Amino acid sequence: MPQPPPPLASPLWRSLRAYQIFGANTEVGKTVFSTLLCKAAAARTSRSPGGVAFLKPVSTGPDSEADDRSKLANTTIPSNDTLLFQCRDYAAQCANIGRKWLFVETAGGVHSPGPSGTTQADLYAPLRLPVVLVGDSRLGGISSTISAFESLRMRGYDVESVVLFKEDKYQNFAYLSEYFAEHHDVPVAGVIEPPERKSSLEEDVRAMSHYYEEQSQENNTTDIISHLDSRHEQRIASLSSMATQALQNIWYPFTQQSLLTPKDINVIDSAHGDYFQTLTPSSPSPSSLQTDSLLRASFDGSASWWTQGLGHANPKLTLAAAYAAGRYGHVMFASGIHRPAAELSSTLLKGMENPRLARVFFSDNGSTGIEVALKMGLRAAKLRYGWAREEKLGVVGLKGSYHGDTIGAMDCSEPSGYNEKVEWYDGKGHWFDYPTILCVDSKWRVNVPEELRQALGEDADFGSLSEIFDVHGREQKGHHLRYEAFIRETLERLHKQGRRFGSVIIEPVVLGAGGMALVDPLFQRALVNVVRKSPDLFRKPNAAVEETPGDPASWTGLPIIFDEVFTGLYRLGRFSSSSFLDTNADISVHAKLLTGGLVPLCTTLASENIFQTFSSQDKTDALLHGHSYTAHPVGCQVALESVKELQKMDQTGSWNWAKSQGWTSTKTSLAGNQSAAEVWSTWPRALVEDVSRQTDRVSGIWALGSVLAIHLKDASGSTGYFSDAAQSLRDSLIAGDSEGANGSWNVHCRVLGNVLYLMAGQKTTEESVEQISLLLRKGLNA
Repeated sequence: MPQPPPPLASPLWRSLRAYQIFGANTEVGKTVFSTLLCKAAAARTSRSPGGVAFLKPVSTGPDSEADDRSKLANTTIPSNDTLLFQCRDYAAQCANIGRKWLFVETAGGVHSPGPSGTTQADLYAPLRLPVVLVGDSRLGGISSTISAFESLRMRGYDVESVVLFKEDKYQNFAYLSEYFAEHHDVPVAGVIEPPERKSSLEEDVRAMSHYYEEQSQENNTTDIISHLDSRHEQRIASLSSMATQALQNIWYPFTQQSLLTPKDINVIDSAHGDYFQTLTPSSPSPSSLQTDSLLRASFDGSASWWTQGLGHANPKLTLAAAYAAGRYGHVMFASGIHRPAAELSSTLLKGMENPRLARVFFSDNGSTGIEVALKMGLRAAKLRYGWAREEKLGVVGLKGSYHGDTIGAMDCSEPSGYNEKVEWYDGKGHWFDYPTILCVDSKWRVNVPEELRQALGEDADFGSLSEIFDVHGREQKGHHLRYEAFIRETLERLHKQGRRFGSVIIEPVVLGAGGMALVDPLFQRALVNVVRKSPDLFRKPNAAVEETPGDPASWTGLPIIFDEVFTGLYRLGRFSSSSFLDTNADISVHAKLLTGGLVPLCTTLASENIFQTFSSQDKTDALLHGHSYTAHPVGCQVALESVKELQKMDQTGSWNWAKSQGWTSTKTSLAGNQSAAEVWSTWPRALVEDVSRQTDRVSGIWALGSVLAIHLKDASGSTGYFSDAAQSLRDSLIAGDSEGANGSWNVHCRVLGNVLYLMAGQKTTEESVEQISLLLRKGLNA
């Protein structure tokens, strides 16, 4: 079976100055300027004109009128990837044979479609070639030139120069020169227009030859080449020095910086789709070989700290942000409303399909969204049970959970390496140990902690992950009874000790920062059910037992907070990860994938009952929490676009290829529903079960939705955040593959102690998963 091609690396070499020529419109003189630049560049080099190359991948019009008969496109319509790979291959050939310059000319205008129908601005974006924009000197050319420039800038192109014909009639050159100098610091150069076409071909060729010879030597043209030469050198110098400068100026998060060296810094030149374009570690110095590529493609294996879903530089999200920035900028949200916030609120509430949730509170990130949720839940419990202000309330949670880096969020997690050295940390709660799920030696196993086996039973093997997630079927078999008894007994003991609790807070199904633990959903469901059925365990001693309110959406026992910052919005294959538990939260927190990784935003959704807790005639009873950028329009508009795109992908079957990899089952659960059949992953089940058989190195593995987590064995027997068992596998993936014909590539990934995790995006292709799977197998077998 042939291996898939490696990912596309952007073309950048020390010796080759590669530029892409876009036109503001059709017939603005792209080919004329391409010719002038080629001749001027050839004259600048110490070698013959062979030091300059020209490529026009796509041409418009009939073949008889094509500008370049050797263009890459042919009668078969190539895919976007095929076209880009051919462009990259050609650039590599130019670098390898000593060419100094390459000009890649586009066809038509910036948004003229390529062979597949994708507009060229989007088609060529992964190459990230710097641009020379040919402006329009005709009537209306000022508008089309500025519009073309803005379209390119919004897609991340570096427009290094604008060129156009000088003319007296419309004064476009004069206006655009001043405009781009004032607003964008981009130089504008002009040349006289070519002579009118002659009556005979021979005369026409002679006239144009003279024109090219003369104008290529004009200062305006040679100055462009000098500028492009300088910009190429500046780009390389900046990339080469960035890591050293970063260590001097930057304070990195979650990093012991004293252990870093410049080679440990990932220098990112650009990003597109699932890939960064990063500086190749083995980049030669100026005195060594010049033909090695400076950039390589790096798969974003942590989804940029779990935020990426729709791909880097997604044009839909970019345009959404630009629209909201242009229409609103930022506007104060207190006692106000704007359409992006209004539409996003209704979209989220509808998408959650949770009859309890009725209100949306906006904040800026997951940690502060959790702070908001805690304020909501604790206040509701204090008022219902009559706890005095000075009485300390804690939370009920799970061991290893982590809900954010702000003080309140840290306090609802047990002591750990994340918080023990934070001076103000004061953990407030009880954290249950719990059964976890791993695939071990090709068997799907519910692993019970050793100290809990007497209460919860022994480990249990299942035929598939979907059987484990069939919570109703397992309840019919009585699997939940021991869980509920253990939880009830524990809460009773805590109640007798005088412990007071104000909320339950859990990450549904997966504990992220705590080590990518896949929790038995039946245990979490049992915890919620016991708490809701046991108000007697949370009231004051000797107080009357709380009566269940008549409103079915009202909380009982304790308010239930679901932290879906990481797990929500299709990360695990569903809109809400709480659906795996088939139970509804009173408060639910969402961030990360909410904006597809473009801008920070968080929403805390709450029930009407919780909302009314803060309602009175006293202003100090209000939820006095907010941010300067609460519900900022740019974030709301991007989030709205992101959520709708994810929903559309779900509805149109965009993930059917992943669901067909052996995860889904047509078997109906014992409870008569199809929930078990909805458990699937981007990562192939065959890969997971193959890796699980490497029992000498792997203690277990799991995959769900876009997440893959490999638990490695530590020779010292230690686990958790400070184990280094996963580092060798991580280093292997970071080293990557340097043998690809289209440039080297690797996987940028992070570890959580002995756990290496990989995260696909929601737009990651089957081909990319196959490529990474091969590299992963190679690393495990090394």
